Order: sequence, then C-alpha cells, then structure tokens
Amino acid sequence: MDAEPITFLGRPLGPSFRSRTVTIRPGASLPYAEHEWRDALVVVECGTVVVECDAGGRRTFTTGEVLWLSGIGVRALHNEGGESVVLVAVSRRAVPDG
Repeated sequence: MDAEPITFLGRPLGPSFRSRTVTIRPGASLPYAEHEWRDALVVVECGTVVVECDAGGRRTFTTGEVLWLSGIGVRALHNEGGESVVLVAVSRRAVPDG
C-alpha cells in the first residue's frame, strides 16, 4: 500500500489520502467486508469485476470504471474472466483523535 505517490488527474493527492491495491485472480471471489471499502473510490485498474449484491443482483465493471462500494449491500466481488482483476481504492486517511 502507498508504494508510490497517489495521483488524481495527474496531481498528487497528498498525505491526507491512502491507497490500497486488491488483486482478484481468475476464477476467484472476494467476500465483501464493509470496513475495507468504507470511504473509498475504487478504480478497476485492469480486468473485469462482477459485483454481487446481497439481494442477488450482479453488475459487471471493466477497466477504467470507477465504483463506490460502501453502503450498497455488496455480498462479494468475483473475477469470472481469464486475467487478474486489479482494483485500486483511494480513501481519506483516518484522523488521529486528539
């Protein structure tokens, strides 16, 4: 996480933000955990991800698309393709109490 400076529209975002890269291998699924995606904009860096909702609906997102996963009742993320899916999540860093 945070190996390179985070940029958005070609400009650095600064220390108030963090990024996380998640890779889902071909044929694999990732159970959804709300706390891992809270407050994050998620970009599909490569591949195609299928988002499965608690109600059973499924939506497909491909390279370059931007997602918001918090608060929408996601059950799991699936990679049904033949290449790895890479998701990059950018969110605000937690502010220390004090």
